[in-house]
Formats: sequence, C-alpha cells, structure tokens
Amino acid sequence: MLWARDRAEEAGLRPVSSGTGSALRLLAATVDAKAVAEIGTGTGVSGLHLLYGMRPDGVLTTVDLDPECQQFARQAFRAAGFAGNRARFIPGRALEVLPRLADGGYDLVFCDGDRLEYLDYLAESLRLLRPGGLVCFEGVFADGRTVDSAAQPAEVLRLRELLRAVRESTVLVPSLLPVGDGLLCAARRSG
Repeated sequence: MLWARDRAEEAGLRPVSSGTGSALRLLAATVDAKAVAEIGTGTGVSGLHLLYGMRPDGVLTTVDLDPECQQFARQAFRAAGFAGNRARFIPGRALEVLPRLADGGYDLVFCDGDRLEYLDYLAESLRLLRPGGLVCFEGVFADGRTVDSAAQPAEVLRLRELLRAVRESTVLVPSLLPVGDGLLCAARRSG
C-alpha cells in the first residue's frame, strides 16, 4: 500500500485517503463483492482496498487511460499477494470501455476518473450494477468547492449536477460519506 502511494506521489496523482480506502473495503465486504468495476486505476491504492474487501474469488476490473500506472497497480497487487487473475486491467477511456462491460454484472462500481464525466459514469453504472449493488464517487467535495457560493469551474458544476441527480433518483438510495474529499455512495434498489 505504501509503495503504491509513493508511486502515485511520484506520478503527481492523488490516491484515495486511508479513510476512503477503509470505507471502500467495508463497502465491498458489505455487498459480498465478487465483481467490481473501477474507473481510474491510478497506481492501485483504491484497487488494493477494494480487493481486500472483496470475496476471495472476486475479480476487480479496472479502467485507466495510463497503461504505465496500471503496471504500477499490477505490481502492487502482486506484492500484496493477490493472484494475477484477481484483477483485469483495461487501458482506455472509461466511456469507451464501460459500454463493453456486462449489464447487471457488477456488485460495486467505483468512480475516480474524470469528474467532468461523472454523470456519464452514473448512467453506465446503473446499467452495470446488479440490484442491491453500490456505486461510489470519489472527490465530490472538490476541496470544499461544491458548497462554495463563489463562481466555480465546470468540474464543480458537474459534481453538483451529479449530487442532484443521485439525490433525486428513484432507483438509488444515496449517502455522502465525509471521508477523504467526499465519497458519494448509492445503492441500486432491488425493485
């Protein structure tokens, strides 16, 4: 875990906080996750937390634009003792990869990619999740800017739209966890 965090720092990436990672581990365990989709592999910090919470036979499918970062994640997973078949690495843009993943085939979808695309990730996640599954979005506080009344950049405006869409959804039961930079979680209703 520390090695993956160091690689993230060197690459100028911001890995999930320890609190967010602990929450992800708990959430993966709570839904007894066998299949998890992750948008934004980074250097593997969030993936490690998810794998620790998943079932022993679970598979993490992780998508990222940067194959070099995915190599770091692969090394981190191996060093942590996870077999190679526990993670499937798919390089590419999330919105090009996600449509190829199975409908209703995932217990949890974790989104930590391009915040301008979070609303699109939500739509894809609803298709990917089994009933009772969870979708989680990292960084929804945007360093406090989502509640700041000053003029905000497009990324913050999109985060506000995401928060509104999840809150108003009739198929999701949401909760905003105050860990890291804000972890928005929502369970997909069974009916």
